Amino acid sequence: MLRIDICDLLEENGFEVVEATGVENAIHILESRPDIRVVYMDLDMPKGVDGVKIAAAIRDRWPPIEMILTASRVDGSRVQLPVRAKFLAKPIDRPRVIDVVRGFVGQA
Repeated sequence: MLRIDICDLLEENGFEVVEATGVENAIHILESRPDIRVVYMDLDMPKGVDGVKIAAAIRDRWPPIEMILTASRVDGSRVQLPVRAKFLAKPIDRPRVIDVVRGFVGQA
């Protein structure tokens, strides 16, 4: 539900959204879409997947991409987030999400 809500929020505010349904799908999208500028990602991953490690791998492989990371089960102040990543705890502050994305894409 959160993914759908965030996608709708971003589209309503004029952003083009490309939605990934999982880690493998997200990597495929990033490999095929050099125009991706911001990744919004939930660190609360299923099946023991470490969201922080996935975010770090994205940072290492695609350094120009900005990241917004969110979680309810991960304390953003207690984990080492990738450089330049912004952590927004759940529940989501919708206006803050838009402000951060605008800042990342130069629409502040």
